[in-house]
Amino acid sequence: MSLTEEIKSKALELGFDIVGITNAEQIDSEQIEKFELWLESGCAGQMAYMHNNFDKRTNPSQLLENAKSVIIVGLNYNPPEMVQYNHTPQTGKIASYACYEDYHTFIKQRLRELADFIIEHRVTSHERRATSKICVDSVPLAERALAVRAGLGFIGKNHMLINPELGCKIFLGEIITDLKLEYDESLLVPETICSTCEKCIKVCPTGALRPDGLLDASKCINYLTIEYKGEIPSELAEKIANRLFGCEECIKVCPYQKTAPACKNKQFQFHPEKAQINLDEVLKMNEELFETKFGDSVIKRTGLDVLKRNARICSAKRTYS
Repeated sequence: MSLTEEIKSKALELGFDIVGITNAEQIDSEQIEKFELWLESGCAGQMAYMHNNFDKRTNPSQLLENAKSVIIVGLNYNPPEMVQYNHTPQTGKIASYACYEDYHTFIKQRLRELADFIIEHRVTSHERRATSKICVDSVPLAERALAVRAGLGFIGKNHMLINPELGCKIFLGEIITDLKLEYDESLLVPETICSTCEKCIKVCPTGALRPDGLLDASKCINYLTIEYKGEIPSELAEKIANRLFGCEECIKVCPYQKTAPACKNKQFQFHPEKAQINLDEVLKMNEELFETKFGDSVIKRTGLDVLKRNARICSAKRTYS
C-alpha cells in the first residue's frame, strides 16, 4: 500500500467520510477571478478579514514552506436522526450544524492524529520528518476550490461544496504538507442537476443568492445572524422570521441533499434538543448560563449579545415556518 493509500485509509478510520489529495499550488485562475469579483462587489459585508491574506487564501504554498500536497477531508453533518421541529412563536430555530459539538475542535483533533500518523509511520526517501499545517475554517484557505480540485465534489448554485453521494452538509478540514503525494482528479460532472435547477436561488428568503451567480453575504441570514454586528436593517430583519442562528433553506431544497445519508460518525455528538431554543430563555440569559449551555457549540463564537439581538428579532415577529 502506498503512502497516499495509507493516509486515505487512516483518514476514513478516524471517522471522516471522504478524503482527497491535491497539489499545493494556487487555485485555478477562474476561481481567483470569481473571488476577486465577489470582494469588489461588496458581497463580504462586514467580513473585512476576507480581504486580508489574499495570496495565502488562494495559494496553499504560502501557508507552509515547501508545501507540495493538500490532504482534504470531509465530515458529513446531516443529522443522524430526523429532527422533529415543533416550532412555536416562543422558539427560535438553530441550523443543524450548530446542534453538533464544535466541529472546529472535533476535526482539528482528528487531523492532528492523521498528521502524527504520517510522521510516525512514514518518512520521505531522505529520512526526514514531514512538516505539515492543519487548517479548519479559521485559517485563510479557499478550501472549497481545493476540495473540487481534489475530486470531492463541485460547487453548487448555493455556493456549497456538493458531493453527489453526501449532499452539501459537509465540514471540511485540511493538512498542508511538504510530502509529495499522489493527487486525485477532479470529478467528471459535465452535467449536474445544478445545470437546470434553481431551487436554492428561489427559496433564499432575502435574495442573497443573486441571479448573476454571486452570493451577497451581506443579505444572507447565516451572515446576518452569526457574523453581522449591530442592528440588522429592518427590511432584512423581517425576513429572518424564527431563525435564531443560521439558515439552511438553500441546503434543504437541494436535490442532492434530499438523498444524502445521515452522519454515521457516532463520536461526533449531535444534540437534538438544541434544534429549537426558547426565545425568552435567551433574552433572560446571562454570560454564565450562556457558557454552560453553548460552551461546546459554535454558537458560543457568536456571543450572547448577538444571540439576544436575534432573539429580539424572532420575538418581535412571533411567527414561525
